[in-house]
Amino acid sequence: MDIGTQIKKLRKERKYTQAHLAELLGTKPTTVASWEQGRNKPLMDKVQKMSIIFGVPISEIVGGEESDLPSNIIYPEGLKRVTIPVIGEIACGDPITAEENIEGYTEVIFDKKVPSGPLFALHCKGHSMEPTIPDGSMVVIKSQPTVEDGEIAAVLVDNDSEATLKRIKHQGDLIMLMPDNKEYDPIILDKDHPGRIVGKAIRYTASLSEED
Repeated sequence: MDIGTQIKKLRKERKYTQAHLAELLGTKPTTVASWEQGRNKPLMDKVQKMSIIFGVPISEIVGGEESDLPSNIIYPEGLKRVTIPVIGEIACGDPITAEENIEGYTEVIFDKKVPSGPLFALHCKGHSMEPTIPDGSMVVIKSQPTVEDGEIAAVLVDNDSEATLKRIKHQGDLIMLMPDNKEYDPIILDKDHPGRIVGKAIRYTASLSEED
């Protein structure tokens, strides 16, 4: 099945009009129509957005035909692509990767062995981890309940309703969540201010500009 046919199939399954899909992608309805009719093919940035909108891996959109991929994208031997969930708003009390918390999926390329255990991604909001992790970055998290001092972790706070990215520092019975940006104050976790580590940050990707 070619890209255009697959886009049309996925769009209709989700009950999107061409105009609605175009709005979500920041393009024109005539552009979506040209993809579905096979007159043009979407660039990879639009394919990546559609994978999140439709909630499917990129491979389900482009199919198995390498000719459907842009010619300047090369995956050398040894690289592995893994589809992981992107976590949006977090429902109180639910596991972080519960279906209602997932806003879409993204594909991550590893040039080494894929880390063992579940992986998920979070959007970094705010400037507390700059310059290490810029605002708006997508951060890949390896699920694990503990990390070593100095490592960056995703930590659930506010009754498990919000995830924050901070550098971990253990001090006695306390856990200090340390920002890399010195303009921000640490957060202290204790019995009166509980929180829990849900994973270790292993990489991030950031946009080259603020425009999507």
